[in-house]
Amino acid sequence: MTDAAAPARAPRRRRGRWIAVLVVVVVLLVAAVVAAEFIARSVVTGTVRTLVVENVGLPADQDVDVQLSGLVLPQVITGRLDDVTVSSDDVTLGPITGDVRVELRGVPVSGASAADGGVASVRLDQDQLRSLLAQIPDFPSGTVTVAAPDVTFETSLSLFGIAIPIGATVSPGAAEGDLTLTPSAFSVGGNAIDADTLRGQFGGIADPLVQTQSLCIADRLPAGLTLTSATVQGQDLVATFDVAGGILDDPALQADGSCG
Repeated sequence: MTDAAAPARAPRRRRGRWIAVLVVVVVLLVAAVVAAEFIARSVVTGTVRTLVVENVGLPADQDVDVQLSGLVLPQVITGRLDDVTVSSDDVTLGPITGDVRVELRGVPVSGASAADGGVASVRLDQDQLRSLLAQIPDFPSGTVTVAAPDVTFETSLSLFGIAIPIGATVSPGAAEGDLTLTPSAFSVGGNAIDADTLRGQFGGIADPLVQTQSLCIADRLPAGLTLTSATVQGQDLVATFDVAGGILDDPALQADGSCG
């Protein structure tokens, strides 16, 4: 009985060895894929960071965060990255300095063609906003304060040779790529008044104060960036830009835009 049972157990042992080998092969393949994914992600993020530092003119030790969505290796194989997000603090873009975040879709791995497009945002604190608004002629940028949802500043109007302090509240926005400041409220001597009352008290000298003011920044930014909105979030102003996908390979979109 013992001799007859022995041959029957051999096939089971062979099947067991095949299963073990299969498991080992699968584990090795998974490990290889994980390693390849890690390498691909590391190479792509490092390359993107280097390109950003070199092209934007950032210090070599600038902290630049690069995020890639999904599995990177399949995207590299197909030649296009689904979503790339780059962010860094205290970056200067033309006339604006702030914390920058750029999100691009459909980014070509080779960089020799256009992306699908994207958005960028620049977050400015109060001091950074004051520096930007100082570019508006005769604007009292040094008095600007920021508190959601508005921006306020202090100025004065002359009445019979006497300078009368005026407080103004404006709502930031964007129009045709320009940064705009639209008046929404005023105060004289601590008393709230509207634009018509202010104009009635001071006449034509109040006109510049009650009108929307604008600042063109397009001539100092790549033409592929278009300001689409400006809002106050907390104590910061957040400017949002549309990013043309062609900015990656089109010299015309990489060159400075124009005003008017």
